[in-house]
Amino acid sequence: MDFLIPYSTLLNSHLEKKLASKKEPTQLYEPINYIVRLGGKRLRPILTLMIADFFGDKKEEAINAAMAVELFHNFSLIHDDIMDDAPLRRGKETVHEKWDTNTGILSGDAMLILAYQLFEEYDATLFQQLAKLFSKTALEVCEGQQYDVDFETRDDVTILEYIKMIDCKTAVLIGAAMKMGAIVAEASESCQENIYEFGRNLGIAFQLQDDYLDAFGDPETFGKQVGGDIITNKKTFLYLTALQKSEQEESETLSHLFSIAPKDPTDKITTVKEIFKSSGAAEATVHEIEKYTRKANEVLNKVEISLENKTKLQEFGAWLMQRTV
Repeated sequence: MDFLIPYSTLLNSHLEKKLASKKEPTQLYEPINYIVRLGGKRLRPILTLMIADFFGDKKEEAINAAMAVELFHNFSLIHDDIMDDAPLRRGKETVHEKWDTNTGILSGDAMLILAYQLFEEYDATLFQQLAKLFSKTALEVCEGQQYDVDFETRDDVTILEYIKMIDCKTAVLIGAAMKMGAIVAEASESCQENIYEFGRNLGIAFQLQDDYLDAFGDPETFGKQVGGDIITNKKTFLYLTALQKSEQEESETLSHLFSIAPKDPTDKITTVKEIFKSSGAAEATVHEIEKYTRKANEVLNKVEISLENKTKLQEFGAWLMQRTV
């Protein structure tokens, strides 16, 4: 989206300046530079800048909050990769693979502290508001990660529990990124809350779309192994809905397939995807994505910004849900 480019350019230039300064010990700071420079879409910090701009032309003032969001997000990725024993991140070696697990833990911890330090650039009132939101969000992300871990050993996970998990693990950070922009721009409290809810609903839709693409995305554009969630027996919305909607025989087949880990998962992926389609779970997931996108737009109608900027946010939401990566 063309209107995101100025925010991306601003963010990248400030991040590069932040990373350019050489610090000791290098074993602590090199992994931080490494993962941040791996890039990615950087949507969360871009949203912080965009919202600050939309509410009061305060994108420059929001840069430290935006960088804090990006550092926190990458901190969580380092630790997630350690917990998942993931070999690759954005097509490159994960930090714990390139260095070692202890380095990954320590560098991740340092990133979290560096993120907090960025809020010290604001006056006392803004610092308190931003740090309070940041602490709340960071704890919720940890809760979401724990729910995700718990689900691996449970056979009774409900769809509502899954939605709560992705709300904590993914959606709250998107909502918080937007709210930080509104806080820096000194928007009204009601606007801050509404833009937060807009981001949260969009975040849930975003994660559901990610789950859908994991099963049905194009391998050429998705950027990750298609069927990765199926291989690791992840209890996604697709899986939980298919269990509910399938006939008994299909449901039993699905449960069995999600209890094994064959060396060659090709047949497993094919069979599971067929059940996702035949049960109606694939279609139900698309409808759920549309539902949360619609909820986001309903909240957006309450936000006091120009019609032009509302339209841009609606276009952004539509673009996010139509992505193939």
